[in-house]
Amino acid sequence: MSDEKATPLARRLIRQIEATGPIDVATFMTLCLADRRHGYYTGGDPLGAAGDFVTAPEISQIFGELIGAALAQAWIEMGRPRPFAMIELGPGRGTLLGDALRATRTLPGFHEALTLHLVESSPALRAAQARAVGERAVSWHTRLDEVPTGPPCFVLANEFLDALPVRQFVRDTRGWRERRVGLDAHGDLAFVAGAPMMRAALPDAPADVTMLEIAPAREAAVREIALRLKHTGGSMLVIDYGALDLDGSDSLQAVRAHRAIDPLAAPGRADLTSHVAFRPLLQAITETGLHAFGPLPQGDFLRRLGIELRLRHLLAGADAEMVTSVRAGVDRLIDETAMGMLFKVIAASDAATPPAGFTADEEWT
Repeated sequence: MSDEKATPLARRLIRQIEATGPIDVATFMTLCLADRRHGYYTGGDPLGAAGDFVTAPEISQIFGELIGAALAQAWIEMGRPRPFAMIELGPGRGTLLGDALRATRTLPGFHEALTLHLVESSPALRAAQARAVGERAVSWHTRLDEVPTGPPCFVLANEFLDALPVRQFVRDTRGWRERRVGLDAHGDLAFVAGAPMMRAALPDAPADVTMLEIAPAREAAVREIALRLKHTGGSMLVIDYGALDLDGSDSLQAVRAHRAIDPLAAPGRADLTSHVAFRPLLQAITETGLHAFGPLPQGDFLRRLGIELRLRHLLAGADAEMVTSVRAGVDRLIDETAMGMLFKVIAASDAATPPAGFTADEEWT
């Protein structure tokens, strides 16, 4: 039996496709990641050395400390509202939040005014998040629209949007067709192309581009956050890998045990993501009337927040082994050949003042 038939979700998908035909890539991603019985995020903890991938907060505590400082500055600039809500989408193990809370514990009034709302569906990750924040009260939600509206809020999404489903379209001699997941001659999962479609239904693309990815779910999520901020006041910080515009290549990817694998190879047992195109997100923000900033490379953003100064303070008096380890983590976050250029940061605010890490000329217009 082939690898893709070996997972319970793959077997179910094959039966479904045999009965009703191919499914679009967005549906495939949604089922692989969020299926109630066999979805990737409904299982165990996928993070860390023993999991499938590592995120920035797991690489260095400085990442979360700097994000905490940026949120504290936003709170001060808003006039120190009491109460205010911090909403994190896809908080992982809660490592970023734990580091941010530690970094802001001496700011008078900040923790007393703060209420925490975490949007997370995984039981295993919710348990890890509870450990990360200690005795602090947390409200968990499975969707953003479950979070009560009211006080000003600060929304954080680090490596969240890349996991939201995308639709893919391919161009051949017959025109544009939606890429779907069907079956090959052996009955295994395979990518197939749907019927030709109206070109007007797709964004403009250069003549040499043969693949388009669009992410309506991402744009809807960002617009929902922006509308909330428009109503309550506050700001949003989004950090993810991608570019202002994608280059027309296939960015759908699967990772298992820190290795890239075929996206169809292990449905439900591998992390599925794709690169984020930031232009549609920035446009969605500005359409609500908010101010949008970015995209800014992660390395530049962290340098502006003072990562190198924080590194020197952290390593003062440290032994050689710790210096090597901690510096390697920071280099991974900011180096252009690692995460420093691949990852981008955008921000949204109801105020025209640039958020921490951004300048006025980086406002999106």
